[in-house]
Amino acid sequence: MNKFLLFSFSILSAVSFSQIKNKSIEVYTSADSTSYRLSKTNSDLKFVAMKQPLETQVCIFVNPDKKFQTFMGIGGAITDASAEVFAKLTLEKQTEFINAYYSKDKGIGYSLIRTNMSSCDFSSDMYDYVKEGDKSLNSFSIDHDKKFKIPLIQKAMQSIGKDASFYISPWSPPAFMKDNNSKLQGGKLLPEFQQSWANYYVKYINALQKEGIPVWGLTIQNEPMAKQRWESCIFSAEEERDFLKKYLGPTLAKAGLGSKKIVIWDHNRDLISQRVSTILSDEAANKYVWGIGFHWYENWSGGEMMFDNIGKVNEMYPNKNLLFTEGCVERFNANNYQLWKNGERYGKSMINDFNNGTVGWTDWNVLLDQNGGPNHVGNFCFAPIHGNVETGELIYTPSYYFIGHFSKFISKGAKRISSIASRSQLLTTSFQNPNGKIVTVVMNQSNAKITYNLCIGTSASEVTILPHAIQTLVY
Repeated sequence: MNKFLLFSFSILSAVSFSQIKNKSIEVYTSADSTSYRLSKTNSDLKFVAMKQPLETQVCIFVNPDKKFQTFMGIGGAITDASAEVFAKLTLEKQTEFINAYYSKDKGIGYSLIRTNMSSCDFSSDMYDYVKEGDKSLNSFSIDHDKKFKIPLIQKAMQSIGKDASFYISPWSPPAFMKDNNSKLQGGKLLPEFQQSWANYYVKYINALQKEGIPVWGLTIQNEPMAKQRWESCIFSAEEERDFLKKYLGPTLAKAGLGSKKIVIWDHNRDLISQRVSTILSDEAANKYVWGIGFHWYENWSGGEMMFDNIGKVNEMYPNKNLLFTEGCVERFNANNYQLWKNGERYGKSMINDFNNGTVGWTDWNVLLDQNGGPNHVGNFCFAPIHGNVETGELIYTPSYYFIGHFSKFISKGAKRISSIASRSQLLTTSFQNPNGKIVTVVMNQSNAKITYNLCIGTSASEVTILPHAIQTLVY
């Protein structure tokens, strides 16, 4: 007998068959080469009594007694690009778009929103909120955002309601504050502008809140180790630590914004442990940190996503929160709108990130046009939904459905629970919602249809998953 299966079954015996018999299982499926897209494919599966599984049986073992992190939410970034494309849609398509993302009933129930503080690559042009050389920030104005970005953020926040969490991320300080005198190509914040830059965050948060947009939190710097041809700024671990503890943290506190959640790093999984250790080992910096943000672009050279690094950081600092802050499929090609593996990249990342302790997951642009933009440096990418501004069509990609298998069913405040697959072809994660319902996501990475047993304690139900499919089971 396979020792792993024997051990897994024995630890699950706390849930008896009598507790779960006659309980039905709803199954929602999206599958390659089918019409299934978040489709209810079964609602009458039942649990039956199950003895020790055979070594030849494929199983998903779920143990509700083993609880881990609290789920915060899933969402995406409302960038200038997203807002500009949205503004070009008809009112009918705008309503469809808002429902598709931000309604639990009509869509996939996004609750997290990230936005760029001043311009990023996904802006039509470069801009700042102050005039050149204005160190005192007397000219500060967010009028630029009021045309497109703020109206869309307001609509999204209104649709989400009380569960919304909105946060901001800067790509670069104004050029005059940097040692390369440019918002592009990296460069560093000059020492004499550190206080002015900290004040800039306060100005922006207050301006947004004046527009009725409550700000939940902020990241200190988007991708602080990346010298990009677009807006970017380099912070070493020590520089981010010192800016936080000497300027940003105290400045937010003094302005009455000390409750805003500060997220460090906001870059890839590869260097995360060095950054986190450097900042969190300093007590003066640590006290300001709510969590650690990360992206998925560490596999740019064709390597694997480094999920284990997230788990190791979670082990080192279990009292800090892990938040996925950005990911997208790059190198846009309109012929690949429906490329299934693009969606599978999301499913694999989300399952592994949640299983390693992540509390929330934020995609990149919520909407781009038929060219993967607009983008002022030609860095065109995919989004879960594209809007063809010439035809008015909304194009839903596989990524939208893969994300929806999590965001539509897992509620804010849910607890991740133990979920283990007995075969490597299947990936799985599970959460228990505040209402007691369990949500199990299963992804089939193989070319074969697989029948498996969903096992809880001494009960099991036989489920079939199609090749290259993702399922959400609610019970």
